[in-house]
Amino acid sequence: MKETLKPGIEHELKFRVPDTKTVHALYPESPEFQEMPKVFATGFMVGFIEWACLLAIKPHLDWPEEQTVGTHINVDHLAATPPGLEVCANVKLIEVNGRRLVFDVEVHDGIDTISRGKHERFIINAKKFNQKMKDKIKKSAGI
Repeated sequence: MKETLKPGIEHELKFRVPDTKTVHALYPESPEFQEMPKVFATGFMVGFIEWACLLAIKPHLDWPEEQTVGTHINVDHLAATPPGLEVCANVKLIEVNGRRLVFDVEVHDGIDTISRGKHERFIINAKKFNQKMKDKIKKSAGI
């Protein structure tokens, strides 16, 4: 990680919500999800928050050798957003504790604040992490 990775880093990310980011698309295998309102799914919103946090800190990492993974999310989903509206995530790095990063996050859709809370990420060595996942796959297969 670079010396510039310090609390105070902020980023704003905008995204127009397509039909493919609604509850129906989250788990198409779920008949229950197919009956739900066609709105921005909480699962996709969490991914959007992670994306904004990643973009905020990417210039301050030795990318692609260093990457980050989400380790904790504590956000409220406060209002529904139909497809077609643009959502905007505002994220701010508030804590750097070794490889642990904590962000304040807020998302709005131009009408309502749809989410706010905190998100934590952890800096990883991509090569080592990917090797651990390959080893885990082998272990699960009994190899």
